[in-house]
Amino acid sequence: MNNIPYNSKGSLNYTRVSSRNIWNKLLNVISACFSIITILPLILVLIYILVKGSSQINLELLTQLPEPPGDDLNAGGIGNAIAGTFIVTFIATFISVPIGVGGGIFLAEYSQDGKFSKFIRFGTNVLAGVPSIIAGIFIYGAIVSTKILFGTNFSALAGGLALSILMLPTVIKTTDEGLKLVSDGLRTGALAVGASKFTMVTRITLPAAINPIATGIVLAISRAAGETAPLIFTGLFSFYWSSGPEALLNPIASLSVLIYNFALEPYEAQNQLAWAASFILVLMLLLTNSLARFLGRFAPK
Repeated sequence: MNNIPYNSKGSLNYTRVSSRNIWNKLLNVISACFSIITILPLILVLIYILVKGSSQINLELLTQLPEPPGDDLNAGGIGNAIAGTFIVTFIATFISVPIGVGGGIFLAEYSQDGKFSKFIRFGTNVLAGVPSIIAGIFIYGAIVSTKILFGTNFSALAGGLALSILMLPTVIKTTDEGLKLVSDGLRTGALAVGASKFTMVTRITLPAAINPIATGIVLAISRAAGETAPLIFTGLFSFYWSSGPEALLNPIASLSVLIYNFALEPYEAQNQLAWAASFILVLMLLLTNSLARFLGRFAPK
């Protein structure tokens, strides 16, 4: 106790030159530097895309169709690619959300941490780490090359199936973890008043965990919208508008594939269009991730 630096009033003194305080400040500075280094690439990428792509943004670019490569003066617009990105992402969301939420409910509410539930969690973790191109190759081999979907090969539906595989792990894990955050008192209280397990899940626990579940869904959508490799093997690309139900069974444009195709062209107009599409895609991803962070603030504590 005699080594503790108390002052005359009985409170602790702060010794600025003590070795412990010096090391504490030094490690704080090192941690701050590493944090800046970590986020610096993101800042540089955003600034570079902003500089290269924002100058190309106008109403015509957002509403016109892209021109086939060969014209170095006018590359057209990205209107069909924006629409196609929404269509393919909607298909993936429509497929993955019911399956993912259902799987998360089973793991959190109905499984008893047995071998089967452990296998599902292990498989979900493995699937989350699988490269996206593997999902594209799988759908290509299972659906595109076999023409099992009404005799069609490359299509928006095939692209949505590939993206849904990438979305599933995120939706399952966030649903599982979100339901675990719900207090067990709500479960026992609902069962004590005579509610069935199904009623308890649908009326009590699921609404209580809706915010973290919605956050996971938005994050999964954000990842799917920016994928390129799966769509190259499944959705391919189109220079035309996608309209009508038959568009789901035809090749479809997307922002990520447009960026990939036009960035490789030897024409400056196509390269500039790719930068503009990159700016729009990054803006969409930033908005969806911001929405996910906003919803995460309402997660149950």
